[in-house]
Amino acid sequence: MKPYYEDDWATIYHGDCREILPTLGRVDLVLTDPPYGISLPCNYKSRGRSVLADCNDYEDVIGDDKPFEPLFLLDYGKNCIIWGGNNFASKLPDCSGWLVWDKEIPEAFYSATSCELAWTNLGKRVRIFRHLWHGMMRKGKDHREHPTQKPTELMKWCLCLPVASKAETILDPFMGSGTTLRAAKDLNRKAIGIEIEEKYCEIAAKRLAQEVFNFS
Repeated sequence: MKPYYEDDWATIYHGDCREILPTLGRVDLVLTDPPYGISLPCNYKSRGRSVLADCNDYEDVIGDDKPFEPLFLLDYGKNCIIWGGNNFASKLPDCSGWLVWDKEIPEAFYSATSCELAWTNLGKRVRIFRHLWHGMMRKGKDHREHPTQKPTELMKWCLCLPVASKAETILDPFMGSGTTLRAAKDLNRKAIGIEIEEKYCEIAAKRLAQEVFNFS
């Protein structure tokens, strides 16, 4: 299958990952943030969240309107980090090595999700990453392009964890706006992304075409 975008570090495929994955083979690490099966409403502005902070309306995430079945992801990566794993933990092997992303949201915003969790098979230790991410209140220079976008610094942290740091090729089969690939490229690591919505493939391609920051 011809890539949507390709350079020395990153490759993007546009399509359904369940159709594309069998053509790619197994990689060192799957790092992804799939649809959770929670029917998350993504019309943030229309629901009045813009009263508190500047925000936009997005189209709903494809596949989020039905239960997510995660087991197939384990067939394509020697190691896996799956964000949102708490939403379908009963469908994955028991795991003690969870990752926690603390969004550092002030307690006054009691209705906001203050943390997100990732299932992993990287080991037995629970690890935590703290990075402010709440509307306009957020660290870093990421411009939000996707309703469930993760910060680039979070994905870099994931890629630098023990075991994950040894992965030469990273796969994100639910790529979204390309944060995993951008993080991998900044760290001089090869990555493959698959995305079913073409507009996000275009956004990711533009992000990857920007200057690479060498952190080695």
